[in-house]
Amino acid sequence: MAQSTAVKKAWKTLIWLGVIFAVLIGTIAGGVLFSTATWTPKLALDLEGGTQIILTPKLESGQEVSSEQLDQAVSIIRQRVDASGVSEAEVTTQGARNVVVSIPGQPDDATLNRIESSAKLDFRAVLLAGVATPSASTSPSASPDPSLSTVPTATPTNGSDLAYVTPALQAQFDSFDCASEAAEDAGQAPADQPLVTCDDNGVKYLLGPVEIEGADIADASAGVATTQQGASTGQWVVDISFNDAGTAKFADVTTRLFGLQGVQNQFAIVLDGKVITAPTTGGAFTDGKAQISGSFTQDSAQSLADQLKFGALPIGFETQSSEAISATLGSTQLLSGLIAGAIGLILVVIYSLLQYRLLGTVTIASLVVAAALTYLLVTLMSWRIDFRLSLAGVAGLIVAIGITADSFIVYFERIRDELRDGRALNSSVQAGWKRAIRTITASDAVNFLAAAVLYVLAVGNVRGFAFTLGLTTIVDIVVVMLFTHPLMTLLAELPFFRDGHKLSGLDPRALGAVYRGRAQFRAPAASVTAAKKGSSSREAVKRQTIAERKAAELASSGTGAASTRTTDEGKNS
Repeated sequence: MAQSTAVKKAWKTLIWLGVIFAVLIGTIAGGVLFSTATWTPKLALDLEGGTQIILTPKLESGQEVSSEQLDQAVSIIRQRVDASGVSEAEVTTQGARNVVVSIPGQPDDATLNRIESSAKLDFRAVLLAGVATPSASTSPSASPDPSLSTVPTATPTNGSDLAYVTPALQAQFDSFDCASEAAEDAGQAPADQPLVTCDDNGVKYLLGPVEIEGADIADASAGVATTQQGASTGQWVVDISFNDAGTAKFADVTTRLFGLQGVQNQFAIVLDGKVITAPTTGGAFTDGKAQISGSFTQDSAQSLADQLKFGALPIGFETQSSEAISATLGSTQLLSGLIAGAIGLILVVIYSLLQYRLLGTVTIASLVVAAALTYLLVTLMSWRIDFRLSLAGVAGLIVAIGITADSFIVYFERIRDELRDGRALNSSVQAGWKRAIRTITASDAVNFLAAAVLYVLAVGNVRGFAFTLGLTTIVDIVVVMLFTHPLMTLLAELPFFRDGHKLSGLDPRALGAVYRGRAQFRAPAASVTAAKKGSSSREAVKRQTIAERKAAELASSGTGAASTRTTDEGKNS
């Protein structure tokens, strides 16, 4: 009855494994038909090539970029690339000025925008606002009229003080052309001075000095705005929260603006020198939370949220060049890696067949299932999370062959131990599984922990190796539990294996003498050769515990002492 239950459970487990394969194949097939999925994994930069973007700092005359600023920019850009879902990208410095970003494949416009945008966010009070009227005679780049005063008539007391509006600044605002080239460089204005700029709708603004910086933002997220009743408005917004310093600044500014009238009640949110929104202030916000609204789409809102969340770059950048690059390793190296993996697989198969006879076919079948499951998972992740397979990742897959084969060897040896102890094959499979699964789980847990630590601490292609190593470790557990053990349970019912055929690899007679515990041994079968008997006896002695060896020595010494006493008594008589 127990065996019948085990067989039924084995069939159910195999069915569940089939369901997993069906779901994976069906999901990928749906992606191929209705989305951008493919039946092959995406390749990383070293195997496929991609796009290389060189960013150069936008600096004022005489300004120099420091190594600290450059390192900080590299770190932030790498976070942005990772957040966009692009894997296996490389972000490095070039010389003492430029940042080089290499992305696998052809990135979309949203990804390029995440990389190229400096995301320098400022909060400025609005002094003046009006619709831009392009002028043919004047432009922001024109020399100011020297007769106009540039000195405020009184010292401004806060960012909303109209004393900032000097005659020269008023003339610049009146003649400002939002379509001019100089308007694109408005973000380079000093933070402690007023700024003349525009928004995307052609409205120009004269803004006070910076009062809150992007560094004061603690977190940012994109979402759909809702009403007070919880109903969705369908408008995408960016919710931001400030740190302690930003909360205090934001509370002071909104408290001041709430008491002003007209455009001075507005608080402009400026991204890279351009106004993205200038909402009116409906009250004092003291909880450190705010919401940016505007003409956002889902992609643009998410892009802005990621940029703000990961921090503004310490300096502005512009794209110096963007060009396609070829694979650094190419298909030849990939083919070499696959050949190395095939050689390793063949050696494992040969060893399994020599050591376990036809039982080795279970190893082969399990490796095939593990390879198919891994391939489907990698292909699915290439579509859903843009995972890309690098040469380091291929190395992780090759290493997994040994890890997977090791699990099967542990299981088979536990079964053979039970057979040596006199159990039938049916019970040996179940008892051996209980002992083997603990060892397999502990071994895979250590492998997965090492892969996880390596993934967290490493960068670049090394993370690809750690990722595939961790993935295949999980696959190993799944295959052993859902395929190898159920298959062995079913094979144990077949006469070929159950009766211990010589080619089955589970012949109790060929296993020799067995250790039965407590220093007791069962003699080998009569057909076993003397060499096999000697080998089995030595193996049995090795398996003794310290307590059992001492017991054997005491028994031996006691027998020797009794023999001595008998001899002495014979002599005395």
